[in-house]
Amino acid sequence: MKDKVPTIVVVDDSATSISLYQLSMEPLAVNFIGFKSPAEAFPYLQEHQPDLLFLDIIMPGMDGLTFLRQLRELSHQKDTRVIMVTSKDYAQDRSIAKQLGALDFLIKPLRFKEIRDIVCQHVNIKPVPSN
Repeated sequence: MKDKVPTIVVVDDSATSISLYQLSMEPLAVNFIGFKSPAEAFPYLQEHQPDLLFLDIIMPGMDGLTFLRQLRELSHQKDTRVIMVTSKDYAQDRSIAKQLGALDFLIKPLRFKEIRDIVCQHVNIKPVPSN
């Protein structure tokens, strides 16, 4: 069986952030999908389980923690690897994220290398050597 390409999903209301993730992962052998809102991401996530999900906490409409709580109710999303991302580091958010099974909690602004390292670490792919 050929190894399947890992799918990385990002849910972030900032188009700039989504571009940053996309550029960061360009050298990696991954399938990248970005959504600007939980409402946009939910139909996809009802059908698919990504190998890794980056979830922004502060978003209009539904915040990332509420969205993660909803996702965890879907049987196939109980063990999805989730990284919470936020511009505000609140202990309460960290605690809720941990209860909901988030693997990590990152503070914006993120850097290319940081994103790549996390993806490589969690989906077990080799980083592409940089020139």
